[in-house]
Amino acid sequence: MLLADAVLMAAACFARRRPDWRYGATPLGAGAGADDDDDDEEAGRVAYPMVLVQIPMYNEREVYKLSIGAACGLSWPSDRLIVQVLDDSTDPTVKTWYDRLRKTLVQQAHPAQADMDVHQSTKRKNKELMTRVPILECDSNHGLASIISSYLIAVGLVELECKSWGNKGKNVKYEVRNTRKGYKAGALKEGLLRDYVQQCNYVAIFDADFQPEPDFLLRTIPYLVRNPQIGLVQAHWEFVNTSECLMTRIQKMTLHYHFKVEQEGGSSTFAFFGFNGTAGVWRISALEEAGGWKDRTTVEDMDLAVRAGLKGWKFVYLADVKVKSELPSNLKTYRHQQHRWTCGAANLFRKVGAEILFTKEVPFWWKFYLLYSFFFVRKVVAHVVPFMLYCVVIPFSVLIPEVTVPVWGVVYVPTTITLLHAIRNTSSIHFIPFWILFENVMSFHRTKAMFIGLLELGGVNEWVVTEKLGNGSNTKPASQILERPPCRFWDRWTMSEILFSIFLFFCATYNLAYGGDYYFVYIYLQAIAFLVVGIGFCGTISSNS
Repeated sequence: MLLADAVLMAAACFARRRPDWRYGATPLGAGAGADDDDDDEEAGRVAYPMVLVQIPMYNEREVYKLSIGAACGLSWPSDRLIVQVLDDSTDPTVKTWYDRLRKTLVQQAHPAQADMDVHQSTKRKNKELMTRVPILECDSNHGLASIISSYLIAVGLVELECKSWGNKGKNVKYEVRNTRKGYKAGALKEGLLRDYVQQCNYVAIFDADFQPEPDFLLRTIPYLVRNPQIGLVQAHWEFVNTSECLMTRIQKMTLHYHFKVEQEGGSSTFAFFGFNGTAGVWRISALEEAGGWKDRTTVEDMDLAVRAGLKGWKFVYLADVKVKSELPSNLKTYRHQQHRWTCGAANLFRKVGAEILFTKEVPFWWKFYLLYSFFFVRKVVAHVVPFMLYCVVIPFSVLIPEVTVPVWGVVYVPTTITLLHAIRNTSSIHFIPFWILFENVMSFHRTKAMFIGLLELGGVNEWVVTEKLGNGSNTKPASQILERPPCRFWDRWTMSEILFSIFLFFCATYNLAYGGDYYFVYIYLQAIAFLVVGIGFCGTISSNS
């Protein structure tokens, strides 16, 4: 199944049915909007539709400037572009403390107007804060003012950045919520309810670490304007920290295959693929017809794409339009991200499977592709098979001689799939052995997450925002400086992976002593990989590792 799907998608990818050939996307602007009148700037501006750019954020001190600056730098008429920053930040050591201290100053300035109980409660909170924050001068008012002046910088960073761009003539809207209901989906949904959004035809979405090039809208919007059947245009992810460590190089290989084979193949053959949640442009009418954003799973982007696909909307993937972003370089962060992606996709399969099967709005072959290839093979089988074959069946086969694993299952099929990955990652082909071992380890983690999502067990809707470092770790949020002690090395250990590595070491040693084959070579290497990941000696190390 995995081989057939990989070959099909690779063939579609190599066929290179270029989107500009299929749909056509003549540039917008004066030349396209004015009747051969190059001097008619007003007519040219009318040719540009109103576009909303949404940037959801959550405690993004390290990267907020990158995305806001890139969005405001898009080559698009300023009166036809609205940048909406959705800030859900709730850092307790920054935002909450500031709010409390501000109230304290007000109460101390007007003690007669403050209720005595409230005043005493505030003093207790202030005393607690003073013991947790080092202040050189202990005078009460001066100490509070010092804390507020320093934390005001942290609390208002995003809002100040928005105002700064607003003063430069950009239409930037800063939106905050009282709760984080629905997480990212909830923020995007509420953002679309603002009155000024009604004038927009399209919405571009960028996560806080994504930096679109100035010509992003010029290269994506024409597909939507010229083709009313297209509901989504997805760009390619490019990574600024690929060379940071071996783990980021491996991630780049996996995601490059995902985009270059799965996304491009889906776009070429079925005009459908899963929205990646960022670096894409939606037709707002398509988004609304599909039912809008829903927070029933942790993959709200894929959920929306499936519902829009069932309504008949077509999607286009543009491999040549690249948006810079950041890969998680911390192992703990990467685990959380993979759990959310894997668990959410499996849970979505459970929720929409029957809806896909019984809908009458799409043809049978499209249903088959969605249920079998898109969901079952890629979201279920792709996680279970590598783990069961390489981490369970092969090790147990050396302990039980009666169990024989066919050569085609151990060598031929995996080699073919690996070569398909290598063809699309020629610059990283020397990392293939490390990629295989690391992906087998992660298949252990993903298989568990897949069953949690499929069976709706505890943690199915666990949402942990992927930590970003921006241009480096030299700028740390106040919460990390004040709250997080240095990480002890054993705090990074994952006992399940360490125990599994011990099991593999035993199987390899048994095969070396009593077996008649050379499985022990592979099993030893896989055991080392499990051990390295299990003790956290992978990726970069931070105080939050």
